[in-house]
Amino acid sequence: MTMYGGRRSQAERDAVTVEIGYALCSAVFAAVVVLGAVAGPTLLFELPGVLERTLRVVGVVLAAVVFLARVVSVLVRFQRPAQPSQPGRTSPDS
Repeated sequence: MTMYGGRRSQAERDAVTVEIGYALCSAVFAAVVVLGAVAGPTLLFELPGVLERTLRVVGVVLAAVVFLARVVSVLVRFQRPAQPSQPGRTSPDS
């Protein structure tokens, strides 16, 4: 991404597209895992109606929260600029 509001190169646009795709795919995977872990037992066991509905609602809510948190964390991490290098330093302890 350019420093002073200029136009982005094709490589920068491609990098943003790939990062958005990664954020969405990893967020969907994480949300499905959470939903399966919380609401999955309702498919395997006979549970009372109230408990079954509660687990499904909690699973959906947690999955949505995990999805949003994952997307935001990946995209914020991508947006952060790399730390500038320090010319003349040859090792971490110098």
